[in-house]
Amino acid sequence: MSRPTPLRGVHEALGATLTDFAGWLMPLRYGSESAEHNAVRQAAGLFDLSHMGEIFVTGPQAAEALDYALVGYISALEPGRARYTMIVNAEGGVLDDLIVYRLAPEEFMVVANASNYPMVAAELTERAKAFDAVVDDRSDRYALVAVQGPRSQEILATLTDADLGGLKYYAGLPATVAGRPALIARTGYTGEDGFELFVEGADAEPLWAALTEAGEPYGLRPAGLSARDTLRLEAGMPLYGNELSAALTPFDAGLGRVVRFDKPGDFVGRAALEPLKDVPPSRRLVGLVATGRRVPRHGYPVVDAGGAVVGEVTSGAPSQSLGRPIAMAYVDDGPTEGLAVDIRGSHEPVEVVDLPFYRRNK
Repeated sequence: MSRPTPLRGVHEALGATLTDFAGWLMPLRYGSESAEHNAVRQAAGLFDLSHMGEIFVTGPQAAEALDYALVGYISALEPGRARYTMIVNAEGGVLDDLIVYRLAPEEFMVVANASNYPMVAAELTERAKAFDAVVDDRSDRYALVAVQGPRSQEILATLTDADLGGLKYYAGLPATVAGRPALIARTGYTGEDGFELFVEGADAEPLWAALTEAGEPYGLRPAGLSARDTLRLEAGMPLYGNELSAALTPFDAGLGRVVRFDKPGDFVGRAALEPLKDVPPSRRLVGLVATGRRVPRHGYPVVDAGGAVVGEVTSGAPSQSLGRPIAMAYVDDGPTEGLAVDIRGSHEPVEVVDLPFYRRNK
C-alpha cells in the first residue's frame, strides 16, 4: 500500500490524480500538465516533495565520514552551503545521487531519493562506523515543499524575513516561514530559480496554505510529478533509475566532475573510478530532439542510418518549451548524424543536441 505524505488531504481536496511513486502516494497532476509546467517556467509552481529522504550525519568526524562514504569533497563545504554528489558502490556504480547540506561544522543533512533513502541510510551507517559520527534517518519527521519559478522569491518574501536575495544557489539557512520554523534551501529540480522548504510534518499543511494564498496574485499553481519530470528533462537533470543506476558510473553519466580525487584519504569506489577519469566512456548521455511528433520513450532503441542499435532512450516527453518531443539517451561514442529512435518499428529521425535543452534567463 502506498504511503501518504502529510499533504495527502490537500491533494485530494484539490482533485489531484494520485499515483504510486517509489512506494508513496503522490500527486501526478492537479489538472493540465502543460499548464502546471508553463506556470513554473513563467510564474511559479508549488510541489510536494515529502517523499524524499533526510538523513543527518553529526559528530566531530561527520565531515570525514562523508568524505569517505561519498564521492564529493564534503569536508570542504562551508556551513550554510550545499553540494550535489553521489554515493557509489565499490565498483563505482551509482547507488544514488544526493544533495548534502552542511548545517553546522559538525552537522550535515543528506537528501536522498525516495526509492533509495533507506538503502542510503544503511550504507552511511555502515561506512561511518570507523568515524566519530552518528547517522540518523529523520525522514519520517520532515515534509518538503518546493516553490519553483521566476516569481518564487517574490512569493516567499511575503512570508519570511529571511534574506532571500543574499541566499546563493546551493545554499540554505534556517528561518521562519509563515510563522513556522523551516530550512530554506535555494535548490530545485526544474531548471528555474526556486526554493525548497524543509519543515516538520505537522507544519506542511499550514505552510502549503500560506504559500497558496501568497502566490495567488503571482500566478502560482500546484504542480505534480508529471510537470516535475518534464521540467527536469528540459533542464537535462538525471533521474535515478533512468539516467543513473548501479550499472553506471558518474563518468558514464557525464558527471565525473562530482568525483573529487583531490580530497584527503580514501573513499568508497575510488579504486574503481580513478582509472576512468581520463578514459572517454564508450557511451555518452546526449539530448535528442525529434523532428516529427512521435515521442521517444524510456527504453526505446536508438538506431543509426543502417538500422543498427547504437543506444537507448532513458527519458522522453513532449517539451512545452521547445514545442517538440525531446529525450535523453545513452548512445555509443561515434558519429551522431542520421540517428533515429525506433518507436514501435518506425525509425523516427532525431537531432542530437547538447544538454540541457532549456536554460533560464538569469
